Amino acid sequence: MADDSIAVVDLDSCQPDRCNYECANYCPPNRTGKECITTRGEDADEGDPDQIRISEEICLGETCGICVEKCPFDAIEIINLPQELEDDPVHRYGDNAFSLYGLPAPQEGRVTGILGPNGIGKTTAVRILADEISPNLGAWDDEPDWAAVMDEYRGTELQNYLEDLDEGAVTVARKPQYVDRIPDRFGGNTRELLEHTDERGVLDELVERLSIGPVM
Repeated sequence: MADDSIAVVDLDSCQPDRCNYECANYCPPNRTGKECITTRGEDADEGDPDQIRISEEICLGETCGICVEKCPFDAIEIINLPQELEDDPVHRYGDNAFSLYGLPAPQEGRVTGILGPNGIGKTTAVRILADEISPNLGAWDDEPDWAAVMDEYRGTELQNYLEDLDEGAVTVARKPQYVDRIPDRFGGNTRELLEHTDERGVLDELVERLSIGPVM
């Protein structure tokens, strides 16, 4: 496959127990004896169906696209990258999975915004900067330790931020995007949560004005 494209398999959509592996059976490299599209085998989670993986080294890329057309569940996508990426990924979730290239570098006293369409890695970048996940530098199957991460960013704008993050000198606060996950971060009830964030002491006034007393 060309360096400017990647193969993505949506494991939530891949349903090998409901198809005949059309992707593998019609794959041109497979039909010449190569192992381009194979099953995940031992890499699959216990109890999961035998889903596929795609060798990006063997895949012909978007110039072929037969597997994309043959998959009955639209689980395969060949994505052209906007430009050839010579650097290693900051983070990769797995084989034939999403890869993040590049991180914003927060600077003290300045506001850094991250804009872009869905699926480009904004949430992944924020989770790394919030120390919720450690960047694996693309080595998802053999994750590097923090020392290796620091070596990777030594001499860059991110070095100081990551050092402060490691030493606990950075305070991270996040506005939950998914309200159903709030209990994972706060163990109290609704009133206790609002009291925790009531900087102006107007909680009771707002409760009355919004008529939300019954849910408190």
